Amino acid sequence: MSGIFRMVTGAALAASMLAGGAAARAETLTDALIAAYKNSHLLEQNRAVLRAADEDVAQAVAALRPVIQFSMDATYTDGNRKGPTVGTTVTSASADVTASLTLYDGGSNRLAIDAAKENVMATRAALIGVEQNVLLAAVQAYMDVFAAIQNASLAENNVRVLTQQLRATEDRFEVGEVTRTDVSLAQSRLAAARSNLVAAQGALANAREAYRRAVGKYPAGLSGIPSLPSLPKSTSSARDIAVRSHPDILQAQHNVTAAELNVARAKAAQGPSLSANAGLTAEDDGGEYGFVGLSLSQTIYAGGGLYAAERQARANAERARAALLQSVRLIEEQVGSAWANLSVARAQIEATDRQIRAAQLAFEGTKEEARFGARTTLDVLDAEQELLDARTARVQAEANQYVAVYALLASMGLLTVEHLDLGIPTYDPLQYYNAVRNAPAKSIQGARLDRVLEALGRP
Repeated sequence: MSGIFRMVTGAALAASMLAGGAAARAETLTDALIAAYKNSHLLEQNRAVLRAADEDVAQAVAALRPVIQFSMDATYTDGNRKGPTVGTTVTSASADVTASLTLYDGGSNRLAIDAAKENVMATRAALIGVEQNVLLAAVQAYMDVFAAIQNASLAENNVRVLTQQLRATEDRFEVGEVTRTDVSLAQSRLAAARSNLVAAQGALANAREAYRRAVGKYPAGLSGIPSLPSLPKSTSSARDIAVRSHPDILQAQHNVTAAELNVARAKAAQGPSLSANAGLTAEDDGGEYGFVGLSLSQTIYAGGGLYAAERQARANAERARAALLQSVRLIEEQVGSAWANLSVARAQIEATDRQIRAAQLAFEGTKEEARFGARTTLDVLDAEQELLDARTARVQAEANQYVAVYALLASMGLLTVEHLDLGIPTYDPLQYYNAVRNAPAKSIQGARLDRVLEALGRP
């Protein structure tokens, strides 16, 4: 239980820092966003996925280059057994170097490179989507802690007020102004307030754990909430931005292009291919010979497999186009929902502000009237509870407004480190891509790739 009470003290201190505007080492929302970006294992995972997609381009490029292979063969024949070679032992060895190069394949390899590049672009867009989710989770976690701190402070203050109310009721009971029932009501409300305080402490503990998961560390004192970022003036403007820039839509567009390229590849696989071959063989008896040749081939019949592959590619292209249209529809819905949630949160803030003013006046008036016997203890307790409820609702409405603002930015595809101008180095997907897109051999550029990977490990 001592840990919980220490948490309450911390909550009260944080709340006082929020109210005072000070906080030497307090964390801002920007600090939380930066930490979430730097500490996200989810981002690291998807960056590795993108690097793997980059290597698909390198492998597609490598298919246009010659393949050189080396092999050695050695045989030993034991003739000391029955048969025509009795008493004869034969050993032989040879070494072969062969090279082959595809000269013509109907453009299949070129199409494969283009398709791999489109997949890279789609994966980059997916990485931006992950970045948005990481940052939005950080905003949610920050505002949850912010609200939990204020709610814990309100609950603590409520316990203090009801403790004073109980003492005043007991004093009035001693002089005969109220009955034992009034004392019991005050005791009941105080017990409920203490229960709510423990619940608020638990909510704060849960919010801190969620903050650690989203941001990568526990929150220190929070410095409050910043000014809201600028937003479009209408839902239609927000939808237009979303359709142009949301990463889910961009990813779906690149998926469509890649699928259409794969259809062309499937058709090219039905045509002829021309390859050049060369080789050199050296044998242990000193003999050497080489060869150079051309090979023209085409599959005439494969049990219908080639045509099935083409039909499959066309079906995948249709699926990709439908997924693009569905993505547009879903994003437009998300923009509308986020806009509506923001409007609701703003309206709730205005309503709860009026509610707090009215509840404060009602509470003060009820206390005064109770002193002259015009109100009962229950009336005072009810008025105090209404004021607490109004203040709690105001805290949640303010937190909801901030989350709704950043959710709206995310629905438009603008919740990124770059757009928020957080002022930190960001992951550069081109750095690794440029290092591998030409399929460098490990022996030539391996050290460079190692340096790139090491640099990308800490964006």
